[in-house]
Amino acid sequence: MSWRTCRLGDVLTLKRGHDLPEHSRQEGDVPVVSSSGITGRHKEAKAMAPGVVTGRYGTIGEVFYLEEDYWPLNTALYVIDFKGNDPRFSAYLLRNVLKGYQSEKAAVPGVDRNVLHEIKVKAPSHDLQLRIVDILSTYDDLIENNCRRMALLEESARLLYREWFVRLRFPGYEHTPVVDGVPQGWERKTLGDSITLNYGKALKAEIRVEGDYPVYGSSGIVGTHETPLVQGPAIILGRKGNVGSVYWSSKSFFPIDTVYFVSPESSSLYLFYALKNMHFISTDVAVPGLNRDFAYSRPLLHPPVTLLRSFHETIESIHAQLDKLEEVNQKLRTARDLLLPRLMSGELSV
Repeated sequence: MSWRTCRLGDVLTLKRGHDLPEHSRQEGDVPVVSSSGITGRHKEAKAMAPGVVTGRYGTIGEVFYLEEDYWPLNTALYVIDFKGNDPRFSAYLLRNVLKGYQSEKAAVPGVDRNVLHEIKVKAPSHDLQLRIVDILSTYDDLIENNCRRMALLEESARLLYREWFVRLRFPGYEHTPVVDGVPQGWERKTLGDSITLNYGKALKAEIRVEGDYPVYGSSGIVGTHETPLVQGPAIILGRKGNVGSVYWSSKSFFPIDTVYFVSPESSSLYLFYALKNMHFISTDVAVPGLNRDFAYSRPLLHPPVTLLRSFHETIESIHAQLDKLEEVNQKLRTARDLLLPRLMSGELSV
């Protein structure tokens, strides 16, 4: 028989991840995987590849497939037994199950592995599993390839900023005298002289309406909503959680109450890279987070307008490529996610 109806627990076994506080991590190559994906590295693995990881609480519904040994964090669930099934197929199956689980239990703050194990699923034969993987992985491989291209573009932009504004090897630097530690014609100010950090607004997951606008928390995009709070492009700065994380949104978005945002009028790509190069720390003892007055005290160089214009011409071209690649990836994800339930139900023959 090509398909059988069974429990998810008959196809795979999930286990809760393991604690690994930031202060206990040691430098290494092993990915540390949370509910939102790879969030760091460690020298020791807790689980062997191939790996399938999903969120237990925090970011729910995402599924991550790993081809290297890893450490699953306690915010995640990971597969410890594939029971003879193809691991990558198991990742797709779990993604499909969680999509249905979330739509039925939208207000549930977390995922119970025992409940997941009891969910009825349709499991195909191993040959059919491989055919399904072959179709869906085509989309994921294209997405991954685009992500690698995006990482290279982001690195080139970061290096250009550092070359011009940290190492001060900007065009014409050889002929520009340095006065009081800065090139002539530059100004040394503070962040507070230049911008206002505005507070995001609370928007609980259960009241969000899925839409076209990204919802930003301190860990990045945490969902979507039908209406934006801020017109893009603009900058987001982590206030609680991932203190000092910095994001650029080229489109309108909704920043939640764990972040600050910079108004579109004050946002620029130069400021974005300057913020990414600053060292923000959590300064509030009672309530850990980024103190706004501390952030305002950070030094910020103001280069001449002509140099900024030259920088933006190059950087805006890079970001246009990034936006295009992200647009392509979003279309690929949409196409994959439309295929997923039809393949997993046997509606589409393969």
